[in-house]
Amino acid sequence: MSALEGSVAPGLLARFRSAGAELTWRDAAAGPPTRKRREAGRARIAHLHDEESRVLERSDGAIVVESGPVGALVLLLEIDRRGMPASLVARDAGTVPTFDHGAIEARWGGTSDPGAPALPLADLVALARYALV
Repeated sequence: MSALEGSVAPGLLARFRSAGAELTWRDAAAGPPTRKRREAGRARIAHLHDEESRVLERSDGAIVVESGPVGALVLLLEIDRRGMPASLVARDAGTVPTFDHGAIEARWGGTSDPGAPALPLADLVALARYALV
């Protein structure tokens, strides 16, 4: 059973999964290679319809996405696959390098971030719905 079953209506969950199958990916320009950047993880761009989102899959298992519909969809699909994260938070613009317009971060297998307010799953679902248009 998925972590989203029971939290997301079955028809809507099916639409999210279908949209996930339509996502296309490309590597994101990361700038000149540095040891810190290599350790940070893999940066990619998720594309769906006319929208894109930068996605950083960090080496610690966390995922950071641009705070927009496609980014929210990517995180929902990861929650569907991996289960509820220990921490799901919104980050203000400029607080996460390379995410100038804000970000959403999900962490699994660790503790929640005490310095950031939790982002309700319902808010993530509401934002991801815009990717279905």
